[in-house]
Amino acid sequence: MQPANQKLRVPKEQKKSMTDAMFKYIPYWPVFVILMAVSMFGAWFYLRITPPMYEASASILIKDETKGTYDPEMMNELDQLNGKKIIENEVEVLKSKSLMHDVVKNLHIYASFFEDGDMAPKPAYSSSPITIEAANPDALRKAKKVEFLFSAKDSQVIIGSKKYPLNQFVATNYGNLKFVPNKHYTTPALKPLFFTLINPKVAAEAFNSKLKIVSSKVSTVITLNFRDIIPERAEDILNELIAVYNKANIDEKKRLAASTLNFVNDRLAAVDSELHDVEKKAQTYKSTNGAVDIGQQGQLYLKSTSEIDTKLGEISVQMAVLDEVDKYLQSKEGSTNFMPSTLGVSDPMLADLLNKLTEKKLRYENLKKTAGENNPVLTSIKSEIDKLIPAIKDNVKNQRASLEASKLNLHATNNTYSSMLQTIPEKEKDLIQISREQVIKSSIYSFLRQKKESAELSINSTLVDNRVVDKAVAALYPVSPKSSMIYLVAMIFSIALPVGFISLKGMLNRKVIFRQEIENITSFPIIGEVMLDKSKDPLVIKEGKRTFIAEQFRRIRTSLAYLGVSHAGKKRVLVTSSLSGEGKSFVALNLALSLAMTGKKVILLELDLANPSLSKKLDVNFEKGVSNYLWGECEPEEVIKRTTANNNLFFLPAGQLPDNPSELLMSERLKELLDYLEDIFDHVIIDSAPASLLTDAYVLSPMCHATLYVVKHKFTPKVYLERLEQENSVNQLSNLGIIFNGIRSRGFIKNGYGYGYGYGYIHDNNSGKKTRVKKN
Repeated sequence: MQPANQKLRVPKEQKKSMTDAMFKYIPYWPVFVILMAVSMFGAWFYLRITPPMYEASASILIKDETKGTYDPEMMNELDQLNGKKIIENEVEVLKSKSLMHDVVKNLHIYASFFEDGDMAPKPAYSSSPITIEAANPDALRKAKKVEFLFSAKDSQVIIGSKKYPLNQFVATNYGNLKFVPNKHYTTPALKPLFFTLINPKVAAEAFNSKLKIVSSKVSTVITLNFRDIIPERAEDILNELIAVYNKANIDEKKRLAASTLNFVNDRLAAVDSELHDVEKKAQTYKSTNGAVDIGQQGQLYLKSTSEIDTKLGEISVQMAVLDEVDKYLQSKEGSTNFMPSTLGVSDPMLADLLNKLTEKKLRYENLKKTAGENNPVLTSIKSEIDKLIPAIKDNVKNQRASLEASKLNLHATNNTYSSMLQTIPEKEKDLIQISREQVIKSSIYSFLRQKKESAELSINSTLVDNRVVDKAVAALYPVSPKSSMIYLVAMIFSIALPVGFISLKGMLNRKVIFRQEIENITSFPIIGEVMLDKSKDPLVIKEGKRTFIAEQFRRIRTSLAYLGVSHAGKKRVLVTSSLSGEGKSFVALNLALSLAMTGKKVILLELDLANPSLSKKLDVNFEKGVSNYLWGECEPEEVIKRTTANNNLFFLPAGQLPDNPSELLMSERLKELLDYLEDIFDHVIIDSAPASLLTDAYVLSPMCHATLYVVKHKFTPKVYLERLEQENSVNQLSNLGIIFNGIRSRGFIKNGYGYGYGYGYIHDNNSGKKTRVKKN
């Protein structure tokens, strides 16, 4: 367990990553501040112009045949045509556009009222004194903004120069409208009012998108959620949606009951006529043959066959129902709007299949009005209908076969009782046959009368298959927009945008920008950093002046010990780079001057024989130099010159430019020269040609004790560093160290630099003071 007084330590790599990120983005702090201010203002403005959204919730209990819901027996007796439902289907019904279309028309919310606001209009659901009802909502003309005035004294609505009375339909430019008092009116509007009109179908689609229905996997309770800018309207819409849904259920049951009642009435009329004929036939027979009573044996025969005849009568009714179903299916494959009754059919699957077919066809017809024929949802429903019709046909076929088999069995049983008639007198036998026929017709008539009563009960019943658990109630506080979330997103955006831009800019840049890039590409140490000097003076180190860039060269002078220079007679330092213009001559000159200021004798060799520049920087012009010595034209003492910059700094110029500098540098006289200089001077600084352009640096490096490779900020391509790492395994630059030169200030930081992450100094140009900071 960690002691209480021991501080938690951040891992070194994590701390370095945090420091790198800080120095990468902090120079652009004004951009972050400005974007933060703009984003916060944008978030505030968005919250001001965006109306708050409230959510209303309601819940209903659905009787689902797949789940154990309460199903009282008395309710079933009163509503025998009531079918159980599947909760998933009811959710789709509640989401249907047709129901929401009825809600829009019933609540007249195709007309919306607003009050002018400072930045955006405000809803006037409860502040408008009137509402609008359209005589034909579907033919309503669209109106974006209609300003009006209401005269409470005259009970008139004023639109432009026209005045309209209340509570009566009047012709307007937008259709026949009726202006009625607003039942939600509570507080008067403080600013001018106006209303908009849209087509109910468009309004229904917009409102339907705000409706969310959630069903439980365990219970049969459906939760309806609706979001709207007006909480009262959200409650009204949900309550009206439930009312419209219940009314649609009742209408559907009444339609089915009416279809059943028509079928029963037709059958009753036919059976009543047949029963009347049988009774008349019995009276005629008795009056013609005298009063004949049926004996005990005849009574036994009638009793035995009456039950069979009743069952045969029920089978006949069921066969007639199946005939009606066949007609329904054969009528353009079930295109009729009225589903046939399944009265008397014992198989519940047929009724369920017919209910599903009717439901699918209603959805298909409603969707067909607003969607094209190739609509994927429409095609899917049509495919489901095409699958249901053959299934119903197979069910009817199987039931018909079953009924035929039952009918044959009953006839066979009936034939066993026919032998009893042989022992009965002839007159009594005829009367028994007539009485039997009368009993059959009476039982069928009684059965149909019972079903007629059931159908009439269903027509008059207002029972629904659901129960409202909770009426719609809107939340007291808005659910969106959430101000804390909006401000958080604005803050993240103000940080992410500049971070992304700076990062993308760095990724697309193929030049060296950061010290970390050098460290990632190469394995060589970075022994110093030099900021960009804008004075254009080649000598940035002078006696008696302590500047920021001078301190950087002093640091490089100290870092030479890391490469072993000045230890055990190691004095030769080669300075090179990848390309011309990276500042290698500038670094070599000022490094030599920095060493000379310590009291050491230093010589600076201009061995860039292709493009020498040190003579120009020192403002000298010597005709003879290194090239003349290598040709054997002079001795070292003749070409070594003392500089005016410092008495301890000596200079050996390039001399005349040769045609073959690389071959000239391979001369044995060069080694003799370097040995000679090493014996006389404390440090030998050599300025060489760029290593990526000529081989001079690779020729000189084995003769030197250290190699300083200059990389210039925003100038040196990364590919040259990659090539240096690869080629150094074959042609080595001995004891190589890198100097990061020409570092510019980043972003809005003008008195420092932010591309190197080692030790650095922040310099105040006004006071001349500097502060040493560690930027690891």
